[in-house]
Amino acid sequence: MSLLEIIRTRRSIRKYTAQKIARGDLDVILEAGLLAPSACNSQPWRFVAFDDDDAKRAFADAVFTGIYAPAKFAAEAPVLVALVSNRGNVPVWLGNAIKGAQFWVMDAGIAGQNMVLQAWSMGIGSCWIGWFDHKKAAKHLNAGFGEKVEILFAFGYPAEAPEARPRKDKAEMFYYNKYK
Repeated sequence: MSLLEIIRTRRSIRKYTAQKIARGDLDVILEAGLLAPSACNSQPWRFVAFDDDDAKRAFADAVFTGIYAPAKFAAEAPVLVALVSNRGNVPVWLGNAIKGAQFWVMDAGIAGQNMVLQAWSMGIGSCWIGWFDHKKAAKHLNAGFGEKVEILFAFGYPAEAPEARPRKDKAEMFYYNKYK
């Protein structure tokens, strides 16, 4: 399957089979995140993979409570991955301040996209989870100063096949040589 076909067919999966993901396959998915480009090659991410049922359940019980309970479906995935970011090295920090940007967040997004696309190329579904208790996640993981659990990913073999969501027409979205 071509990269564009992987991108076209990837869906957010919220229902998974009970089939475990082999540790070697999980390593490949995490490596895809590691290989993402980042500002000044700062690599401002760490990946915490929960593939042990008890460890995953303890983490999920901590982060999917109260108003975050609707995302508890992610606990049923065979693997949960927390992407922990840090604000990067001094050149990146200065660039962030000058540009008013958070490059480490963009870098985390690139790493996450690499992982979900790699997973899909292997027949493994995923879902980005942003609705969780970030403070409890950081506490559970003993995140340090300047570190934040940016996003969670559920990974597993799909037990559903969601339809493609509509996209805007290319004519409305593509511009060449000038904007509007």
